[in-house]
Amino acid sequence: MTSIDLQPCDTSPRPVSRPAATDLLREATRRVLFTLRQWRERIRGRNDLARLDARALADIGLTPSDRDFLVNKPFWRE
Repeated sequence: MTSIDLQPCDTSPRPVSRPAATDLLREATRRVLFTLRQWRERIRGRNDLARLDARALADIGLTPSDRDFLVNKPFWRE
């Protein structure tokens, strides 16, 4: 029979160094701002699409029902 030697492990949480915490906060802020910019662009694009008439929609290959579907999507969805 094989025995397994168990050694105590250090389970105490290690403090995060200040530069690492700052980097994490900077990255989180960058991601939030990126997401907000994407949402704003989607809102603007959908508002522009809503203003197009049937002729302009035909030029870009969309039907009025396609436009209605796209315009009514929530801004957080692609």
